[in-house]
Amino acid sequence: MKQSMFAFPLFLAIAVAGLSQQNEVPPPEPLGYVCYRAAEPIKIDGKLDDNAWAAAPWSEEFVDIEGDKKPRPRFKTRMKMLWDDAALYIAAEMEEPHVWATLTEHDSIIFQDHDFEVFLDPDGDNQNYCELELNAKNTTWDLLLTKPYRDQGRALNGWEIIGLKTAVALDGTLNNQTDTDRGWTVEIAWPWPGLKELTSAAVPPRDGDQWRIDFSRVEWDMETVDGKYQKVKKRREHNWVWSPIGAIDMHRPERWGYMQFSTAKPGTAKFQPDPERGMRDLLQRVYDAQHEHFAKTKTYADSLEALKLDAKAFPKSLRIERTIGSFDADLPAATMPQSKWRISQDSWIRRIDPAKEKK
Repeated sequence: MKQSMFAFPLFLAIAVAGLSQQNEVPPPEPLGYVCYRAAEPIKIDGKLDDNAWAAAPWSEEFVDIEGDKKPRPRFKTRMKMLWDDAALYIAAEMEEPHVWATLTEHDSIIFQDHDFEVFLDPDGDNQNYCELELNAKNTTWDLLLTKPYRDQGRALNGWEIIGLKTAVALDGTLNNQTDTDRGWTVEIAWPWPGLKELTSAAVPPRDGDQWRIDFSRVEWDMETVDGKYQKVKKRREHNWVWSPIGAIDMHRPERWGYMQFSTAKPGTAKFQPDPERGMRDLLQRVYDAQHEHFAKTKTYADSLEALKLDAKAFPKSLRIERTIGSFDADLPAATMPQSKWRISQDSWIRRIDPAKEKK
């Protein structure tokens, strides 16, 4: 067991070295957040003044989606989370001198306004994950992704989060260009029935369980034209996130942060890094290289050499099987050597139990 536990940092260090040899930039280190049980009921009104919220720690301030290579956001954003037997609770605070929103129809493309977004993949398998967006009018857009867009995933706009409750509170005035606002806050109650359909994991979660989650804030540069707010033309949006992605693409679930559920007294539990992340990251590198190879040759490769990956960065136990139109890559699990991690051409990553696989 000690050997397998120490294998994770060793392989991760080798992987990073391999990346530098190929002049590649390793993805940012995912952040972790300990999500404590709410000690008291939470009223969803957007105001964040419930006693339970006072005990929940704030996250790090959001950064640019591309990470440290970009300037820090000009307005502060942060979030916090809680949970109980009924739901997962999310709160966010956004500094904003000019609160602005226009969309009022549910399932509009909310990021055309300033917005706050949640991305959640309970299994951490890059499949069947969900996205929730809302603006300062509390207009929402919830959608289910069967898999990432890069893998020809479909966005199911007709999907609805069961029992979802959201609220927004303004510290200022909406769409009033004559004053200066302080910002707006968001409060979300996401009931467990609305999450259970996304995962085979325990719902409600157990103490210590970890899910993949991330948050984004879309901010547009605005100007006043004829007494009204208007987006500055030919200028793209800003994407500010909790755990940076390293690219302008939130649909990379493998780079999201971690939420760790805890029943401990708030502030007393420590986040435990995922001991399997090294294996998962190595397989993700194989996936990326396979798709580069496919784009050039219209077929997948069956070796690291064909993928132009440094074999020294990978354990010898790596196995790749492929057909013309698909591939599987396997590595032994770090903490459960009798199991293995597998990634496929659609970025589906999961842990495989060989004993069960034979049945």
